Parts: sequence; C-alpha cells; structure tokens
Amino acid sequence: MESIHIKKNIWDANLYDTNYSFVSKYGNSLVELLAPKQGEKILDLGCGTGDLANTIYEVGADIVGVDKSETMVEQAIRKYPHIQFMVQDATDLDFHSQFDAVFSNAALHWVQPADKALYGINQSLKQGGRFAAEFGGKGNVQMIISEIILQIKETGLEFSKENFLWFFPSIAEYSTLMEEAGFKVTFAYLFDRPTQLDGENGLKNWIHMFANHLFKGIPEDTKNEIITKVEKNLKERLYKDGNWIADYKRIRVVGIKE
Repeated sequence: MESIHIKKNIWDANLYDTNYSFVSKYGNSLVELLAPKQGEKILDLGCGTGDLANTIYEVGADIVGVDKSETMVEQAIRKYPHIQFMVQDATDLDFHSQFDAVFSNAALHWVQPADKALYGINQSLKQGGRFAAEFGGKGNVQMIISEIILQIKETGLEFSKENFLWFFPSIAEYSTLMEEAGFKVTFAYLFDRPTQLDGENGLKNWIHMFANHLFKGIPEDTKNEIITKVEKNLKERLYKDGNWIADYKRIRVVGIKE
C-alpha cells in the first residue's frame, strides 16, 4: 500500500479501495514469494486497507498490519476485524525480534530515510527471519514525473526538490542498504510493470491520488492547467485503447536477517 511517510490524513481509503485495488492485486505474487506458513508471525509493513494482510491470514499465519495512515488503518479494521492493525511509522517501528517475516508491498518508496526503516525491519525480525518487499524502483513513473516537472517550470514556477517525496532506488543502492542493516540479500530484481489506469481520466486521478505532493504551493487552478498539459503531451505515449498506462518500474527484494 502506498501510504507510509505521508501526512496522516492525505489518503481517501474508500477511493483507494474503489479505484486502486490493482495495488493489492499486483501484490499477490509477492505473497507467493514470501511463502507464508501456518503459525508464522508476520508483519505487513504499509498494510493499507488490509487486503494482502488478509490473504496472508488465510494461509494460517499470525499477521499484524501497520501503516502510518490512520484512515487506511481504520478502513482495514472495519474490513478485517479479525486481524490486528495499528498505526506506526516505518522509520520508527516498535518491535524487537518478534516476527518470522516482514512483508511490504508498494510502500517503501514513500519511506525516507530508507536505512532507518531497514534497521527497524531487521530489529523486528527473529534471527534468520526473512524480509520480502516490492516497491517503486529506479525509473518508476519517470515519464509522468518528468512531464509534470517540465510543465511546472513552463508555467514559470520553480520546482522544489523538497516536494519529491519518493525514493526509487536501483538494485545496487537498495541491496547495499539492506546489507548495511544486517541482511543477507538473497533476491533482487528490477522490472518494468506497465500499469493500467482505467478510463479517460485515469492519469489525472492517479496524479491527484499519488502525486499531489509535486504541486505543493501551487494554486489549484494552476495545478489543473498543468495536469491538462501533462495529459495532452503524454497521451500519444501512455494512452492506449481508452486507458492510460503508467510506466511503473518495480524493485523486488528478499533478505534474511543474519
């Protein structure tokens, strides 16, 4: 769930469940990579509204879900009251050698500093425990980001790097951070994953949901004009058969606590 290290009330949990359920659907293959076993105690870091936590629960694991977004955690509790969910920041985890595995889908690209989160993840695991994660990697949504920044500048405004909240690492960069945090990296893979954004307004809706931070300090009417120009300039490359296709690139990693 793309919801950690963001102001706590930014997420509309109902809208997320309705329009962005693909986040959890794409995460099902990561659950397979995690290979949860009955009786294992597992932490879902960045659990969002709880769909993947419930998938892991149904295997028979003892799952705990955490997310920084209060609205997401509240929605998860409503949907899956049989699972323990709580609000926690990925850079300030309060667990000590409690879990057999830590799982995280589509969350860690929101988390900085990444090394602090990785130390907390390592601390949360039992000796020999495993960490399996997928999130935005190097080059993720680069066409969309570049066009947004270009159009901001074309409007005569400055783009502040402080407004870029994402962390999209390379395999080498993230593997090094994992090793420094005490993990043996057993799997690391960066891949293209073109992602459909449904309908004529798919790109606009995605920007409003996930990329609003890029427009901090820009008046709403100017922001809407910029988004319209972004749509126009990207349509030839990213609009196919009535839907927008976002240029997602994902990094998938597995590590063992040494």
